[in-house]
Amino acid sequence: MSEGQRKLEIIRNWMTGHNLGGLYLQSAGSFAWATCGASSYINTATTNGLASLLITQDHQYLITSNIEAPRLEKEEQLIAQGWDFKVSPWHMSLPDIMELSRGLTLGSDGPLTGVLDVSADLARLRVNLTPEEDQRFRELSDVCAKAMQASIQKVKPGQTEYQIAAILAAEAEAQGAQAIVNLIATDERIFSYRHPLPTAKKLEKYAMLILCGRKNGLICSITRLVHFGPLPDDLKRKGDACARVDAAFISSTRPGRSLGDIFDIIIKAYSDAGYPDEWRKHHQGGACGYEPREYLAVPGSPERVVVGQVYAWNPSITGYKSEDTMLVGKTHNEVLTAIPGWPEIVVDGIPRPSILVV
Repeated sequence: MSEGQRKLEIIRNWMTGHNLGGLYLQSAGSFAWATCGASSYINTATTNGLASLLITQDHQYLITSNIEAPRLEKEEQLIAQGWDFKVSPWHMSLPDIMELSRGLTLGSDGPLTGVLDVSADLARLRVNLTPEEDQRFRELSDVCAKAMQASIQKVKPGQTEYQIAAILAAEAEAQGAQAIVNLIATDERIFSYRHPLPTAKKLEKYAMLILCGRKNGLICSITRLVHFGPLPDDLKRKGDACARVDAAFISSTRPGRSLGDIFDIIIKAYSDAGYPDEWRKHHQGGACGYEPREYLAVPGSPERVVVGQVYAWNPSITGYKSEDTMLVGKTHNEVLTAIPGWPEIVVDGIPRPSILVV
């Protein structure tokens, strides 16, 4: 059985369990998930692509215009994958999904009049990755780590945050990954904003680069920091503390444990590190897949960790952040975005990245 056939079997079994006769997938992430990595978007900033999918127990339709159909057929190989193309001229309405699913209880991955929104449930299904998806995640993570390393080496005082963002995007795109989240902060802006969109501010001594890279629909996350000149004692303390919290995340994210239980461990880790309230200032990350986070960990989260899932944790203390993407294995967890030779802080045998001092 091919990966595509197994994916449809997973989806149809899930539909049966949720009493659905049909599932309509609109988002670019869901499209990539169901088609084993195909791209339906043109505008990378939009949630929904220019092609959608309708899956029933005995049919699998791909709905699009005559503009997108040739690429989806020839480059994405979706007719060969078994999708039944329903194509309309670009200037006319697309085929009516209600007609295609007549008589069926229909769910969707987003709001649609008269259709059940099952987006939250689908996010929890998408994180249970196939072995092929785990391998693609490894390849993507390697690309993002290399892009981050190459970018950091090109960062210099006097560059604007815009220029640094351009470097990071270019390094990612050159290897086939889209920088769908590209956040840059320098100096005091690192202490002011957890989500720092790049600006015209020029780097003086301290820079933070944040990348969420997408390839084959999957998205991984990585953050690194660089400091020019001696590191202030305050940053050293925060780096050590954040590394302890991050190591607690990595060691506790094991099969069978709930995200709520993990969050309890993290709240204690922040407190033990001397920063009891910092977890309240930014989300801590969560499960990855076809969104930067398919869902976040919050206090009391009932979701349980499963072997083969991927998580990106991002603990932060004002002025410092640690973030990598990791794979849950049967015997241990593997950090997929580790950069060889990067300076590290080792906590209980778990290496976490520190600030690169130049």
